[in-house]
Amino acid sequence: MREVLSVGALGTFAVGWLLPRLERFRADSPFVDLRLSTHNNRVDLAGEGLDCAIRFGDGAWHGTEAARLFDAPLGVLCAPAMAERLARPTDLGRETLLRSYRADDWPNWFAAAGEACPTLKGPVFDSSWLMAEAAEQGVGAALVPVAMFQRALAGGRLVQPFATEVATGAYWLTWLKSRAPSPGLTAFLAWLQAQARPQE
Repeated sequence: MREVLSVGALGTFAVGWLLPRLERFRADSPFVDLRLSTHNNRVDLAGEGLDCAIRFGDGAWHGTEAARLFDAPLGVLCAPAMAERLARPTDLGRETLLRSYRADDWPNWFAAAGEACPTLKGPVFDSSWLMAEAAEQGVGAALVPVAMFQRALAGGRLVQPFATEVATGAYWLTWLKSRAPSPGLTAFLAWLQAQARPQE
């Protein structure tokens, strides 16, 4: 018997990590009829009729169980033309630094790089995917979870000019504490965790 599983996922995670693997899940769990929608980390599981949601953060969301999937350190990505102007982290002070709603991301990254953070004036985005797209189009430098943009890096559309990365959270699968996990949710979580393990 097929089970409908409604999953909310961050757009960045959905496009950068989940979609390339989704056919494997369908093959592994053919009884699950997956319904995927995207959100920007603010999600109301009950109100939106979701069985579970993939979020980024520290795992502490009120009224939910949270299973850690993997860390997602943030690194600087930019267009190749900008990367040519960046010899050291302080050079970023002359560029537009694209921001997320998490105000401490850039200060944390500059601290990890051993430099003072310049004044931040760039536009604010609610999605790392959108921010990376803006970076690809030359709008500015993005600070995003590098693991989600491997295809853009491999294709040369984005460049990581500095090796410094800073851990600010992880991806988690969350579901309401008030609802016992269904067989489909249990299968989806097991599959996500298996896919997230480092490949030998």
